Amino acid sequence: MILSSPNLKSINVVFDDQNLVANAGLLAIATLSQNLGLQELIEEKVSLSGRVGGANPGRKLLTLIHAMTAGANHIDHVDMLRAGSTGSVLGHVVVAPSTMGTFLRSFTFGHVRQLDSVVDIALSRAWAMGAGPGRAQLVIDIDSTICEVHGTKKQGANFGYTKCRCYHPLLAVRADTGEIVNQRLRKGSAHTARGVRRFIKDTIARLRRAGAKGEIVVRLDSGYWSNETIALLERLDVRYSMAIRAGTKGIKEIIEAIDEDAWSEIPYTPDGEAQVAETNYQNRRLVIRRTRLIGKQAELWPNWRYFGFLTDLGGTTVEADQFQRNRAVIELCIRDIKDSALEHLPSGNFSANGIWLACAALAHNLLRWSAILGKITAAGTFLASKTMRTRFISVAARLVNVSGRAVLRGPKHWPWAQQFLSLLSNLRAIQPATG
Repeated sequence: MILSSPNLKSINVVFDDQNLVANAGLLAIATLSQNLGLQELIEEKVSLSGRVGGANPGRKLLTLIHAMTAGANHIDHVDMLRAGSTGSVLGHVVVAPSTMGTFLRSFTFGHVRQLDSVVDIALSRAWAMGAGPGRAQLVIDIDSTICEVHGTKKQGANFGYTKCRCYHPLLAVRADTGEIVNQRLRKGSAHTARGVRRFIKDTIARLRRAGAKGEIVVRLDSGYWSNETIALLERLDVRYSMAIRAGTKGIKEIIEAIDEDAWSEIPYTPDGEAQVAETNYQNRRLVIRRTRLIGKQAELWPNWRYFGFLTDLGGTTVEADQFQRNRAVIELCIRDIKDSALEHLPSGNFSANGIWLACAALAHNLLRWSAILGKITAAGTFLASKTMRTRFISVAARLVNVSGRAVLRGPKHWPWAQQFLSLLSNLRAIQPATG
């Protein structure tokens, strides 16, 4: 029935439709989860026997992961999966928020690593289904982010260089798709070079297990600059592009020795200018970029500011600089996940928050893999999670029985209906993972 200019105050509201599915697009996400065999994989790898609340980890973790794909960022938000017939499109039993809280607190650090192996295998299976890079160059950006917390009872949350109580999780992101290929929760004050190198080593091993056959390039900012890290990357046969601290004494002397004729102009803002030049540092290629303001605002920033990075990649100086600047794509991914599941780390238990981070990474990747395997995005296109939810997940539909067959009926004239049907069809056509 279509109402013509109704008086909004006259509209009665009731919540009594048992057949309504609140986030009907979860059918597509759950289809991919089934093809990946996530519930069985979790049951196989995560063993919480004897721990309070540790039974049936598969259905509990999938409840959390699927809620996160729909936008959940608190434990209480999993309750939206229990509304109407939403659970009927998920393929597993949906657990209550109170159950979820007890379950997360049953994890120890060892159990976090067990779930990490699930993330590892899920990546391998998704890439084997067609989401992987194959023999193409694979660019991985590694960075940490700041997850601020409040209160004094968060285990491992300390005051770091930001002067706020926080965690500093490490993330490794595939540049062309935005997939989180590795993640690790760290204490707020933690930034040890040894821990970063272990994370890099684990990440490269995971990528090769997952089927990356081509050249791997790792991009890092100046916070991870060390000769030991470069030596590790070279030992792992990985190419690199690593920012340095241009203000250090040795680097400043090298920059000052660059001839003025060696600088090349590169595109910059209308009120500024930028130039790049190339030299070497400890027998490694060092590219320097300098920027300053020009025109009316030149007095605000009249002198050159210098930025540099070490790399073993080929190409011209301008091309190498552009490649390093493209590292900004990781900020899009970090912002994307922090706008959803990683907006909040809910528990006072450090291991529980480690599980939350791993689930957030899996939920983020399910959205990415759905877009890739569902063939709704072009290669190298980053589709934000909010866009995925708006177009394909957060749509109400009614689950009805038509001649003995379940039919999910969405709203007429939904703008992305045909795209969703194509997405679902492509995901259903994928051969389920085995072994």
